[in-house]
Amino acid sequence: MVDPHIAGRVTTPLEGSGHRPWDPLAAIDAPLCLHRPSVLPQWVDYNGHRSESCYLLVFGDNSDAFFRYIGIDEDYRDRGGHSLYTVETHLHNLREASQGEPLRLTLQLLDLDEKRLHIFHAMHHGASGELLATAEQMLVHVNMAQGRAAAMPADLYQRLLTIRATHASLPVPPQVGHRIGIRRKPS
Repeated sequence: MVDPHIAGRVTTPLEGSGHRPWDPLAAIDAPLCLHRPSVLPQWVDYNGHRSESCYLLVFGDNSDAFFRYIGIDEDYRDRGGHSLYTVETHLHNLREASQGEPLRLTLQLLDLDEKRLHIFHAMHHGASGELLATAEQMLVHVNMAQGRAAAMPADLYQRLLTIRATHASLPVPPQVGHRIGIRRKPS
């Protein structure tokens, strides 16, 4: 039976799964690898390629895996009326993967403050390891009733600081901070 609260809307693979309690003594991977889907038939368009919107869909699912890793899920939203919202995304589509092929997604926490997170996703082929696509995102912690940014609770912010400290040793990926435009040769 389909849950009437989610019937007819986009859901994530982890929706309704809750989250594991944060373990302050557990090792933190750098980068995190929390999501390993395979290319689904509904992600392939009439050209036989993954539709561009499905790149963002998979990166969104990776964000949801990250949210649950740090303790943000439906219960967090319902108890305090807060969540993380994406305010900006930059995608780089580099290579294709065909229907049924495995994907491995990683996430690097680049920066944060009390209200915002700057994250970077990398989508790799699950077998070859080839980089397929990247997404750079700015997220904001929101008070949903007020519809505006709000400071994160101290325990959540501390978890993120711990992850950031681990990820600080990673190089900044070359796609970070790129702007879109047509490059012209000087005349």
